[in-house]
Amino acid sequence: MSWDRFQKYFLDLPELGFALDVSRTGLDDAFLAKMAGKAKRAFSAMKKLEKGAVANPDEGRMVGHYWLRNPKVVPRGHKTIADGIRKAQKDIASFAKDVHSGKVAGQGGKFTDVLVIGIGGSALGPQFVSRALGSVKTDKMAVHFFDNTDPAGMAAVLDELDGRLGNTLSVVISKSGGTPETRNGMLVAKAAYEKAGLSFAKHAVAVTGVDSKMDKQAVAEGWLTRFPMWDWVGGRTSETGPVGLVPAALQGLDTAALLGGAAKMDEATRLADPLKNPAMLLALAWYCETGGKGKKDMVVLPYKDGLELFSKYLQQLIMESLGKEKDLAGKVVNQGISVYGNKGSTDQHAYVQQLREGVPNFFATFIEVLEEGGAGVEVEPGVTSGDYLQGFLLGTRAALAEKGRNSLTITVRKVDAFTVGTLIALYERAVGFYATLVGINAYHQPGVEAGKKAAAGILAAKLKIQALLATEKAGLTAEEISGKIALNDPELASKLLESLAANPAKKVLKVPGTTLAETKYLSA
Repeated sequence: MSWDRFQKYFLDLPELGFALDVSRTGLDDAFLAKMAGKAKRAFSAMKKLEKGAVANPDEGRMVGHYWLRNPKVVPRGHKTIADGIRKAQKDIASFAKDVHSGKVAGQGGKFTDVLVIGIGGSALGPQFVSRALGSVKTDKMAVHFFDNTDPAGMAAVLDELDGRLGNTLSVVISKSGGTPETRNGMLVAKAAYEKAGLSFAKHAVAVTGVDSKMDKQAVAEGWLTRFPMWDWVGGRTSETGPVGLVPAALQGLDTAALLGGAAKMDEATRLADPLKNPAMLLALAWYCETGGKGKKDMVVLPYKDGLELFSKYLQQLIMESLGKEKDLAGKVVNQGISVYGNKGSTDQHAYVQQLREGVPNFFATFIEVLEEGGAGVEVEPGVTSGDYLQGFLLGTRAALAEKGRNSLTITVRKVDAFTVGTLIALYERAVGFYATLVGINAYHQPGVEAGKKAAAGILAAKLKIQALLATEKAGLTAEEISGKIALNDPELASKLLESLAANPAKKVLKVPGTTLAETKYLSA
């Protein structure tokens, strides 16, 4: 490291309260020269994307999440899209105002809580923003999440809301309305409302596609209102649309500043100069560190409690976008960058030892926040806990460098809505640039769809097992059951049977044998 190298590869954008330092990566002039052609093509592809080019050929869709924070950049000929964005933002602000004033209320009176029901991009973004910007002192409503199809997890959230369901507004988020996890959460919530003598419809809001299954259900049942999701916005890039804005507005967060920060970062990342464009510089650093083939993992270490969920949010954005089997030409390339991390300095005690002295299969991303916040209490003469926090960040970065472990550092002035917007926009575009650099489609997710299809088949097999056992008086082994229902997979049958037997409501009895293969199952 040298002062000259630091200055050369340090990008400061004071108007955004943002800086990026890639001087501690392997990136240098020779690498930049080698990548110049790829970077030029990536800039061109991004420009076409924002002008409405079909970026998702297998679905024939445009990709327009950049338009969400600035409808003025919507391509000519798509006025209805720009009008729809503006209308949605206006409707969200108006609805939140009516909820906060009590004009729109639940059967128990004024709404005090929000239950967000979603999965993946319909939960990770809202959770990250809620955690980063929320405050018990300023929040207008408390926010809770159903973000999985785990019955125990949902029961725990409902326990938190015990006695307040009549004052709880449920926001159900699903583009199609058929996403199993979200549907399950909605049905669990609906059952809880009904058990409490309440109408779910009088406490429900839908964020969904126009004319989707959920949209039609919301209309038929008389839900409070609906907000749109558009097919040109992917779930993992939907935080600056209704998916993120509805929960944030209800919580009382500054959504205008969030959108403003994202729009300003979009402007900064349109500049066709790799050393002056933070998203391209970030994407090039990723390429340099991973060889453009995912050879190293990305460890994200934000040194601020409010950014604790940022690495979790980035896991989906980066791994779902970049984890692809085939390139644009159909060649098997198995691309991707694995992302993990949590927060500093907490997690220094968890895995920094390995980062410094273990397998060198990663590069680190430090996120530094300059404004300390808090009460400014001195823990030593002239020293606050915030001084320690920065000391741990800089010390850990230096300790890694001593062992040849590369890192890059993002510095922001403070954690507020504007800054969070800039971070969201930065990584969205960096992912798009990187995908073009390595020749893949960042905007589809065939692996996710394959998983959903496999899950549907497994659920069907489980139902067949239950139906079979209901007619069988004698016990059967997993192998026998697998054969009788034409599953031809005794191991899978065994896993399903163990689950059924562990839950009394399923009415399946297990009769242990000497071995698992000899264990029998019958109707309880």
